[in-house]
Amino acid sequence: MSVPDQPRAEAAPAGPPAAPAKAGRRTLGLMLLLTLLGVVLVLTAAGRVWSEGRAGTLEVSVTGSRISELPGGLALVALAAALAVFAVRGAGRIAVGVLTLLAGLGAAAAAAAGAGDTVALDSEAAARLALSGTAATAVGHTGWPWVALAGGLLLALAGLLTARYGRGWPAMGSRYDAPTRKAPAKAAESPSDLWKALDRGEDPTAL
Repeated sequence: MSVPDQPRAEAAPAGPPAAPAKAGRRTLGLMLLLTLLGVVLVLTAAGRVWSEGRAGTLEVSVTGSRISELPGGLALVALAAALAVFAVRGAGRIAVGVLTLLAGLGAAAAAAAGAGDTVALDSEAAARLALSGTAATAVGHTGWPWVALAGGLLLALAGLLTARYGRGWPAMGSRYDAPTRKAPAKAAESPSDLWKALDRGEDPTAL
C-alpha cells in the first residue's frame, strides 16, 4: 500500500535584500567623497592668489590663507570629523555631522568675506614700500574665493549626510573598542589552590 505523498512545506520566502546596509554604504561613500573633494577645493583655493594690485610701480598680491586662515583651518576640522565617524556610534555620529556642517558653513562664510577683502593687500603694499598707511591701487580679485566657498558647501552637505544617515553606517570592529577589564581571580582556598593560581599567572590575593 503506497503512502500518499506528504505535502511539501513551502520554502520560506527569502528576506528582502540588505537594502538598508547597501544604502548605508552608498551614503557613507558619498559623504567621504564630498568631504575629500571639499577639503581639496578649500585647501587648494586657500593657497592661490585671491586679490592683487599695485604698490607704486610694484605688483602685489595675497593668497587666501594670508587674507584668512579660517577656510583652511575649518576644512581640516571637517576632515578630522569625517575620520572620527568610524570611531563613534549612535548620537556621536549626529554630533560629528553637526560639527562638519558648522565647519563647512564657516569655511564658506569666511571665503565669501575674503572675496572682496583689501586689508591684507594694503598691508602687503605697505610692507613692500616700507610706508605705513599705503593702500594698494588697481585692485583686482580672482575667482579662487568662490572655489573655496564651493568646497565649504560640499563639506556642509557631507555634515548633513552624516547627521541624517550616520546611525546606519558601519563602525569599527570590536577589536578597536577599549579593552574590558578581566574579572579578578577568586581568593585561593588552600595552599594547593594558591600554587595553581600562581602557575596560571593569576594573582590569588586579588579581591
